[in-house]
Amino acid sequence: MVGETKWTEKVKRRGYEIIEASHEGDRTSKSYDRMMLIAVIVGLIPLAMKVESPYTRAIDASTAVLFLVDYTLRIWTADYKMGIKSYKAYLAYMISPMALIDLLSIMPIMCLIFPESNTFALFRIIRVFRLLKLIRYSKTMLVVENMFRKVKDQLVAVLVLVLIYILACALIMFQIEPTLFDSFFDAIYWSAISITTVGYGDLVPQTHIGQFVSIVSSLVGVAVIALPTGIITAAYMDEVKRKKGKHEL
Repeated sequence: MVGETKWTEKVKRRGYEIIEASHEGDRTSKSYDRMMLIAVIVGLIPLAMKVESPYTRAIDASTAVLFLVDYTLRIWTADYKMGIKSYKAYLAYMISPMALIDLLSIMPIMCLIFPESNTFALFRIIRVFRLLKLIRYSKTMLVVENMFRKVKDQLVAVLVLVLIYILACALIMFQIEPTLFDSFFDAIYWSAISITTVGYGDLVPQTHIGQFVSIVSSLVGVAVIALPTGIITAAYMDEVKRKKGKHEL
């Protein structure tokens, strides 16, 4: 029984090594990564087709089954991933961002089980989330993932600042230009495209004070949008330097 447990743990450990991003010299893990990369890319082909066919359904079925097996293996080896030998490791992994992406990746299988149901029609669009699985199998994307994890608090703070500014500008313009907007949502829309300096031109202020608010909104928008760019660039350079220093050691 002890020998069987040790053998099971050995198999689980090796399974974890295979499904995680490959290391130098591990051909099996590298082959698995390549297979999953191909599956992710091929699995998006049905979204580029106007009508379904037996071929697109076959692609959907095969990729969904493959992602289901991958998801099951990742839950099974979650104790190694989370570094905790407890049931809490499995629960913690199942609510992690990448595990949720894996779960979304297998949701389209519901369209195959219930092809006539409108309830599961939305799951077809969810296939786009499979692109996020590329983060796991690309070393460059892993650098980006680590970078965003480090600066997530700063980015959330900037996001809150942007949302507050969009709301404030929308409220001001909604009062200044009451005839310009049919609803407050139109004011939110105008504020959002103004702060990003896009300005489609479909909603144009008619009064001088409204135009002045638009100018201020656009100028401040340049500064606000530049904030996350600077934060992300600095974090990316730090992560690249850290990776380079690791390899040199």
